[in-house]
Amino acid sequence: MDGNNNAGTGGKCPVMHGSNTQQQADVKAWWPENLNLEILHQHDTKSNPMGEDFDYREEVKKLDYEALEKDMHALMTDSQDWWPADWGHYGGLMIRLAWHAAGTYRLADGRGGAGTGNQRFAPLNSFPDNGNLDKARRLLWPLKKKYGNKISWADLFILAGNVAYESMGFKTFGFSYGRADIWHPEEDIYWGSEKEWLAPSDHRYEDVTKPDTMENPLAAVQMGLIYVNPEGVNGNPDPQATAEQVRTTFARMAMNDEETAALTAGGHTVGKAHGNGNADALGPEPEGADVETQGFGWMNPNMDGKATNAVTSGIEGAWTTNPTKFDMGYFDLLFGYEWKLTKSPAGANQYEPIDIKEEHMPVDPTDMKTRVRPMMTDADMAMKVDPKYRAICEKFMADPAYFQDCFARAWFKLTHRDMGPKARYIGPGVPAEDLIWQDPCPQGETNYIEEIVKAKIDEAGLSLNELITTAWDSARTFRGSDMRGGANGARIRLAPQKDWEGNEPDRLAKVLKVYEKISAETGASIADVIVLGGNLGVEKAAKAAGHDVHVPFSKGRGDATDEQTDAASFEPMEPLADGFRNWLKKDYVVKPEEMLLDRAQLMGLTAPEMTVLMGGMRVLGTNYGNTKHGVFTDRVGQLTNDFFVNLTDMANRWEPTGKNSYNIVDRKSGNTKFTATRVDLVFGSNSILRAYAEVYAQDDNEEKFVNDFVAAWTKVMNADRFDLA
Repeated sequence: MDGNNNAGTGGKCPVMHGSNTQQQADVKAWWPENLNLEILHQHDTKSNPMGEDFDYREEVKKLDYEALEKDMHALMTDSQDWWPADWGHYGGLMIRLAWHAAGTYRLADGRGGAGTGNQRFAPLNSFPDNGNLDKARRLLWPLKKKYGNKISWADLFILAGNVAYESMGFKTFGFSYGRADIWHPEEDIYWGSEKEWLAPSDHRYEDVTKPDTMENPLAAVQMGLIYVNPEGVNGNPDPQATAEQVRTTFARMAMNDEETAALTAGGHTVGKAHGNGNADALGPEPEGADVETQGFGWMNPNMDGKATNAVTSGIEGAWTTNPTKFDMGYFDLLFGYEWKLTKSPAGANQYEPIDIKEEHMPVDPTDMKTRVRPMMTDADMAMKVDPKYRAICEKFMADPAYFQDCFARAWFKLTHRDMGPKARYIGPGVPAEDLIWQDPCPQGETNYIEEIVKAKIDEAGLSLNELITTAWDSARTFRGSDMRGGANGARIRLAPQKDWEGNEPDRLAKVLKVYEKISAETGASIADVIVLGGNLGVEKAAKAAGHDVHVPFSKGRGDATDEQTDAASFEPMEPLADGFRNWLKKDYVVKPEEMLLDRAQLMGLTAPEMTVLMGGMRVLGTNYGNTKHGVFTDRVGQLTNDFFVNLTDMANRWEPTGKNSYNIVDRKSGNTKFTATRVDLVFGSNSILRAYAEVYAQDDNEEKFVNDFVAAWTKVMNADRFDLA
């Protein structure tokens, strides 16, 4: 032996090149049309280093809130040499950190927001709009290290923004702990189809001059931005055009005009933008940087330890005379001077005041003896040019206390919007006031006898379809993305839900009339009666199939009122499809099975839960409009595993009859036995879903099917019962 370990291998490296670090030719690359189930498997316990027994929402209750917030206050003015603070205060940076964590929220699907600490991961950690927020997160590391498991990164980001405002003299509306961290990127969030950072807005608009034509569910105007381009539409200054984009973008983030103006003014009252240098000299973003950067991106070779030299957006300057003090300075400068278009040192479009008095100029962020010119962005000028925004700003200027209250409430909404109902809030800073965007709901009665209610429902003579579909339609609105919707509150009986096409308004009205009478007679809330009706239907169907089961039930749902319901914010939650009931409002570019997957993920279902619910709902005969597609049984109304048995039966073959319709045909006779849609057939065609379907089709798993269906059904009915946690 000559000791050469590479003998006979041609000197090859013993590790497969790219096996771990380069993108592989995976299943999706080979078969791009294949249904990707990964969004139902994300955040598996295997990726969580804390273990299955760790419950952050319980752990944070042990936190010394006062000590943490005291340390956070001290951090604001503890300037670090490796990333010096503007004017010796990190307030502006930390506010931007919190804002950009929360500002990804969009109303259409409830995804985004600050609730998971997702900003730590790609792509958000490397969004151009999040430039240098890696430094803010690293500044917070000593506090995370000190307080450990009792504080999540997600909570820390928002707390940093709140404390920053308090440190600069502003009284915030409140704060809640309770955001649990995730441990890898959220794969279910669609940020846009562009393959290029800051690609022109035209990519996501049918007509960029008409902001409401932006592709749903997107809210940001360009890939890599959180809101709008501060230099103007596609970087072209035009304050009125920008105003229209601002209006649509913030509306898609659940903000009205007054909240939008308050956030713009309140956000730009403190801190500054950074563009005092050559943006081309910056290093790559965090995900593109090499290992020696240790997670830092946008390395600036010209920083020289001076806050003045920082480059982030390319826009340069503060908005106010006193950028570390919360005051009315934003309005004083914006409306007190005329402004002209100019360029920053980094070449970005911005505005500078004409003939500004020296005493109104802020001091340099490093050299406190030197005064520099303030600036405004195109989005700021929009507040002055747009008639609606201008009127709101003038109202704020006339009543500073009103402005501060509006901003405090808007900031609280921005940073807490995705936390869901107030029942999920934790800590001493939780405001006592109930806010309509929190979807308030009264506590329901529990002093009634469940069996009496079920007996009255049974006596009412409603069909199995009516019992089960009403409960399902009420509960299916739940979104784990922002913890909204669900059966609690019985908002299915209120506008806009009572009129949604997918809820079959005529059938719904008939059932609700019966349930209202039962509620009045028994003291049970209508919400509880709806769920009990569904449970009763499932129990009867199981019994008819030879299985005596009891569907678990928890009392206490309340009935919300119209006054407690923000109807406008519920409108975007209208389901456009429900694969579980084999319904599409119309044909869409997105495939029906992909829409089913999206709904299942928002409801918090796993792939096996989605599978068992689908099979059960089909044989129960709960299709929209009583259609027969996917009802693979001659025992409709019995909770059997027939859907899976017939789906996997090789005595059958499938024949397409239209774009989204198929016949199941007996191979021998050629007779059509059943009909189906794509969402039915995908459980036999997709290899992963077929594996689950085969489990439930087995002769020895009929009881397992029933038990699993009951468990998944109960999970859906209780998804919004945060009071049970």
